[in-house]
Amino acid sequence: MLAQRPPDKIWAGYWEFPGGKVEPGETAHDALVRELREELGITVQTAYPWLTRMFTYPHATVRLTFFRVTVWQGELHAHEGQQFAWQQPGEVNVEPVLPANAPILRALSLPTLYAISNVAELGLEQFMAGLQARLDGGLKLIQLREKSLPRAALHALAQQVVALAHSCEAKVLINSDVALAQEVGADGVHLTTAQLAELTERPSLNWCGASCHNAEELRRAEMLGCDFAVLSPVLPTQSHPGVQHLGWERFAAITAESSIPVYALGGLKLGDMPTAWQRGAHGVALLRQAWDS
Repeated sequence: MLAQRPPDKIWAGYWEFPGGKVEPGETAHDALVRELREELGITVQTAYPWLTRMFTYPHATVRLTFFRVTVWQGELHAHEGQQFAWQQPGEVNVEPVLPANAPILRALSLPTLYAISNVAELGLEQFMAGLQARLDGGLKLIQLREKSLPRAALHALAQQVVALAHSCEAKVLINSDVALAQEVGADGVHLTTAQLAELTERPSLNWCGASCHNAEELRRAEMLGCDFAVLSPVLPTQSHPGVQHLGWERFAAITAESSIPVYALGGLKLGDMPTAWQRGAHGVALLRQAWDS
């Protein structure tokens, strides 16, 4: 939901997300509740912390703290005389939009579930059947990660997965292999932590994700220009028994200042989505749980 700035304010006529300045003694959440009550006449009931971005305008540098509001009471009214409009991510038809909001609109187009392939355990036939079922159920983002497959077999699998996903308007990212992603027409690449440390520029693909395990790696993903990150392991996992996990509080502390969406991964299930949102995650990434019936 975008609102147009009124004529008496700087950047008059530009569209932005409703909000305002944090007053002394307020938390960001307090300011959100107050501003949306003052501007739109609604009472926020559920709001999840999301992204924090710095942006330098000619007149000032601003620190923008974004929340996702999912439940509110009251009817929307333009209490300050501004225009407002509901929009779809990727299909914004109002303009001009404040420059600081361009990456936010892109981030909003990312779904909250990121499914990671598991052909190694399921077998090809079962995985493809599961993929079709999940796509029919609305899955929109998949990472193809099959490190044990020979490249020729991976290439063939990637072609199948991309064709099927694209027929359902879903995106596919290939784990680590930029060339393969380009060859099969995938939507992007998912970088490993080793690649994240080595690369000096973002791969020239439409979407780029990255695997992170700590705050330093997440900052690196931001600086490289990745569209999102996966932070793991949040809880103990079957794949890496004995590996120290972050826990939800540590996860929340790392993501608190993130400027890009972060998916929580490791020991999770789909039912953990609200908990992930409360800790600042964009959503959850699932491996085995993504394909369980």
